[in-house]
Amino acid sequence: MHMVQSELPSMSRPLYECLLTGATPLQSGIIHNKVVRRTNQESIFALARAQGLVTAASAYHWVSELYNRAPFDPVRDRIINDESLDIQHGVFYQWDDYPDEAVFFDAQMLLQRYAPDFLLIHPMNIDDQGHHFGANCAQYRNTVRRDDIYLSYFLGDWLKQGYQVIITTDHGMNNDGTHGGLLEIERQVPLALLGDAFSRERFLPIKQTEICGLVCELLGLKHDKALPQGVLTYA
Repeated sequence: MHMVQSELPSMSRPLYECLLTGATPLQSGIIHNKVVRRTNQESIFALARAQGLVTAASAYHWVSELYNRAPFDPVRDRIINDESLDIQHGVFYQWDDYPDEAVFFDAQMLLQRYAPDFLLIHPMNIDDQGHHFGANCAQYRNTVRRDDIYLSYFLGDWLKQGYQVIITTDHGMNNDGTHGGLLEIERQVPLALLGDAFSRERFLPIKQTEICGLVCELLGLKHDKALPQGVLTYA
């Protein structure tokens, strides 16, 4: 397990964009959660689709707005199977309390049905419980524990199938039930790298802006994204 410091502001939509394009919020212009438009950056989804790979996501609807269509129309955009879009196959939800267990089952359905090269799985219940009760509470901690169980349903099979798995988050949470600022508890986030492509040697800290490039490298994409050093066994 490694730790990563989030970019600023430590807010959701700007950091979705950071993780999936490698751009800081200042570079992308997605500087707060109310910026509702498609990205103007080159995302993992766009690069993968353009180079003939299959993309999918089980994710919050802001991801659909950034990489498919904005604003989100729940009738048109909730279930996606459209090879002309950057996220070609998707199940998107607009409820913060949409069950995380359902998010993982939706993701597994997408994996079994479409065999995506890149699959984003994005549950929201940890963040939702943090906003209701703060970070230092049983509800927040137990939601993390439940997600760990849901992940365990599938993780072994994903690794056996040859997938490389990156587990991280956009930001943390403070004890007041908010985030967006400079506190360590709001900015320090975990990063787990699972799969045979990842080095077991000690390497330099990874920047949040480098995770996009790491994924692009794993997918074998032509790209100009920033890359962390010493993370991959073959780089």
